[in-house]
Amino acid sequence: MRIEARNITLSYGARVALDGVSATLETGEMIGLIGPNGAGKTTFLRALAGLSAPRTGELFYEGAPSTSVARKDLARRIAYLAQGGAADWPLSVEAIVALGRLPHRRAFSPPSEQDRQAVERALAAAELLELRDRRFQELSGGERARALMARALAVEAEWLIADEPVAALDPLHQLNAMALLRAETSRGGVVVVLHDLTLAVRFCNRIIALNGGRLVADSPPEALTNDVIAEIYGVEAFCGEHQGERFALPWRAKR
Repeated sequence: MRIEARNITLSYGARVALDGVSATLETGEMIGLIGPNGAGKTTFLRALAGLSAPRTGELFYEGAPSTSVARKDLARRIAYLAQGGAADWPLSVEAIVALGRLPHRRAFSPPSEQDRQAVERALAAAELLELRDRRFQELSGGERARALMARALAVEAEWLIADEPVAALDPLHQLNAMALLRAETSRGGVVVVLHDLTLAVRFCNRIIALNGGRLVADSPPEALTNDVIAEIYGVEAFCGEHQGERFALPWRAKR
């Protein structure tokens, strides 16, 4: 499913969070969404997922206006993982992950065999099989983040839209999570907000950068040079390659 944003503007009261942003997202892409705090990244993700209606501009799913797409259908086709997501119910990890199957079920119907298999795949992918019976509230911050990612994976949607999903993870699980997200492009597409620029340029095949609610870059990762990073973040960076893969390390404030 192609997602197309055309000149989207979105405000919170008098504050403009997105200002005329346009982008076309194709399946098969892993898109890293970057930018400083307050750049409009979360707002853009919510707009792409159909969770926040733009004040002006238009959003299309596979050429159809977003307003013509049923919410139930959209919930099956787009999985949204919020930043710092929480779950306050006293549920097991497996039950939390199973919530990702709700868009595929009729009201009050029991889970199908297909639902159970999807949950099993998600638990395995997020390395949570041994924690499946643990209460969500008993998990560490990183384990909770993995459980919520598994819930999004269980949807088995065409698009996975994730807001800072690796922020609470240790380095090993960050790498595993990024590899897992990249593998999801075989199903459709992925948009992921990242503050770690090395993870962005190493795992993503496209970088979209926002600053002040405006689109300031939309390019392959190799175009994220020292000068571009300085323009976006106001920092000098050390960029290079290791074992054939790119890295980008913010080093000091721009002089």
